[in-house]
Parts: sequence; structure tokens; C-alpha cells
Amino acid sequence: MSKLAAEDKFLDLSDYGRPIAIFFANQLKKTRFTPIHITLLFGVCGLIAIYCILHNHYYLASFFLILKSIIDAVDGELARVKNTPSYVGRYLDSVFDIVLNFLIFMTLFYVTKTSFWMTILAFFCVQLQGTLYNYYYVILRNKSIGGDKTSKIFEDKSPQALPGETQKSVDILFGIYTIVYGVFDKIIHTLDKDAYKIKTFPNWFMTFVSIYGLGFQLLLIAIMLPLHWIEYIIPFFVLYSVFIIVLIGIRKTIFRA
Repeated sequence: MSKLAAEDKFLDLSDYGRPIAIFFANQLKKTRFTPIHITLLFGVCGLIAIYCILHNHYYLASFFLILKSIIDAVDGELARVKNTPSYVGRYLDSVFDIVLNFLIFMTLFYVTKTSFWMTILAFFCVQLQGTLYNYYYVILRNKSIGGDKTSKIFEDKSPQALPGETQKSVDILFGIYTIVYGVFDKIIHTLDKDAYKIKTFPNWFMTFVSIYGLGFQLLLIAIMLPLHWIEYIIPFFVLYSVFIIVLIGIRKTIFRA
């Protein structure tokens, strides 16, 4: 099952690893590897990237950041080819992402002269950017006929466990997810509370939105590191948030509910 119907597919700049992810997922289809195993693997890749940043191995850090993005797409693809959708996997993936993002930015703070509060602001901005991307993307997925609806537009209550997972595990991970993402969801929903009423978004708009996808954010960091622009990464992501207002402005002006 695809995340989107054919007519709703767009050029997702953050999803450059999808073709490779599909290939690896198909190779793992008949093995004992589960999507959870893959989620743990991309967590390891993220930690290796952090280690490389700490020791000034910027090319290796870039490699593992991009590898992390590719593997991040494999777990979802594996769940689809094995037909084993999972809320545990969905929430665990998201929790791992925000923890790794925080650790990456704390590492950048440690190895640069950037202030602590600027680093916290940049982390906040990055999460807000990603939340806007996910908000519009999940709206499109839920409106798309035959699209993947594992993710909900409004994560306001713990979903019913799917076959193969326990309700307790789903409830615990949903609670953690709500704690770490709740404030970002509320801010974006407040800024554009009527977006969910839109029937669809044009492909060009979603491609523009995809500059805020986690994969593209990590790609930008992976480009800046070997160029020795490490001192500029944190302030860059603060300024990069200007597109939040631009994108919401376009949505409200052109695509009205």
C-alpha cells in the first residue's frame, strides 16, 4: 500500500531515500527482520553520526546522517510489504527522530561557539518546521483515496492496537509521543487550524513544503558539515523558519477551505 494515491504523489525533496528503501524492504520481506529492528538500526546510525561530529569526522558524519534518512524510510516500507502496520512502530520512529534531533543539536552546541539558548531555539524551530510538513502531508494522506492512514491529522487519543501489538505498548508510546510532540502540534494547528478542511494540495505546493521534511533537513546538515560551515548550522535553521509563515500564508491565501 502506497502512502498516497497516484494522483496525489509529488516530488518529495525530503524522501530521496525512498527508492533505495523500497529495494531493501523487498529484500527483507521474507526474513525475520521487523520494522522495529530497522527503526533501532537508524537510531544507531544517528548515534554514529553524532560521534563523528564530536571527533571532527565530518564526511563520515554526513554519510551516516544520509544513511539514517534512508533507513528511516525502510521501516515503513517493510511494514507495508509485510502488511504489518503498527502504531508501536509509528510512534517509536517519531520518538527516535526527536531524540536524535535533540542530540544532534546539543552536539553542534558542544563543538561550536553557538549559545545554548540559540541552540534550543534552533531545535524548537526544526521541530516546528517538521511538524508543518507532517501536518500538511498527513492531511493529504488521509484525504487521498487508498492512502496510508496510520498517521492521524489530530493525535488526540491513543488508537486501538493493531494485530501483533498490545494496547499497553501503544498507550505508553502514544503518551511519550504526545509529551514530546504535543506543543509543536498545538502551535501549527493554531496557526493553520482550517487546513484539514482542504480537499487536496497541489503537487507543487507539497514539494515546497517538503523542504521542511526531516530527510531534507538532515541533508542540509550533511552538506554544511564537510564544507566546514558547522558554525552556521544552528543560526541557519532559525532563519530557515521564515518559510513557515510563507507556506501558511500561501495555504490560507490560495487554497481556502
